[in-house]
Amino acid sequence: MSLHDDLTAVRRNLDELTRKVERLEQRAARHRPAPDAPDPSRMVTVPDTPYDSALWTDSDDEGLGGCPADQAGPTTPRAAP
Repeated sequence: MSLHDDLTAVRRNLDELTRKVERLEQRAARHRPAPDAPDPSRMVTVPDTPYDSALWTDSDDEGLGGCPADQAGPTTPRAAP
């Protein structure tokens, strides 16, 4: 066999293997048990009361667009010329 014939045979075998693996994955997905519903006893209740404001101290320093208080620009708008 020539190199070209060998490569063609390898491609054919690889394609066949790929098809068989896909079929096996589909069969396995059909036989997989459905996920259980979450246990209600593990649910976390979030209170309606306001959060402690200390949680938000310096929060504008975090993330994109944050500006530390000491670098904040003027608080009054400029007058138009």
